[in-house]
Amino acid sequence: MDQGNNSRVTAFVLHSLSGPQELQLFYFAFFTLFYSSIVLGNLLIVLTVLSEPALHTPMYFLLSNVSFINVCLSTFATPKMIVDFLKEHRTISFEGCMAQVFFQHIFAGSEMMLLVAMAYDRYVAICQPLRYAAIMRVRKCTGLVVGSWLTGVLHSVSQLVFTVNLPFCGPNKVDSFFCDLPLVIKLTCTDTYIFEKLMFLGSGLIAMSSFVLSLISYTVILVTVRRRSSAGMPRPGPP
Repeated sequence: MDQGNNSRVTAFVLHSLSGPQELQLFYFAFFTLFYSSIVLGNLLIVLTVLSEPALHTPMYFLLSNVSFINVCLSTFATPKMIVDFLKEHRTISFEGCMAQVFFQHIFAGSEMMLLVAMAYDRYVAICQPLRYAAIMRVRKCTGLVVGSWLTGVLHSVSQLVFTVNLPFCGPNKVDSFFCDLPLVIKLTCTDTYIFEKLMFLGSGLIAMSSFVLSLISYTVILVTVRRRSSAGMPRPGPP
């Protein structure tokens, strides 16, 4: 901690899976394999979509962006966690902790909005198939992706702009393998009740709106498919 009028936390101690050295090595190997599989699998999807002209369609364009965000979500904290299994002291600087918070909310917020964009794409494809090509043009798809990223950035900035100014001068042990915002703000030296409510309100708003929009889209799709199936079924003949 820096010394001055008030000591300020300059690093946080992360709590990861504990155990004897042999168990730590097992964790290191297991999570390395698991993380590598996730990254390689999602990168394979991205490269396949980029290299195959037949997949240059709105659906696969959005899918490749979701796969890319999955890579980002897996990478913002997992590599450090894996390396920490080989360390005795697992710490992260204050700046590194804030960076983890920032990127976590960017990627999470962007992915939720991209899932809504994919739901909208399926709605247009199934409910308005004759207008699909005219609606889901390149500009529209690009706008959906850019809008998703901008939503993630705004969501992350709104969460972080207050966090960095909070007084961290007390405990510095985070009960997680990465800097999870609800756990981090509990380490401040001030009452964060209002901030916690605003934080959960912001995160809950984007999560709930994404869920409701996706639910509405897929509900309309199911109703449309059911109606078309019923209309196409042969009527029973007279006995």
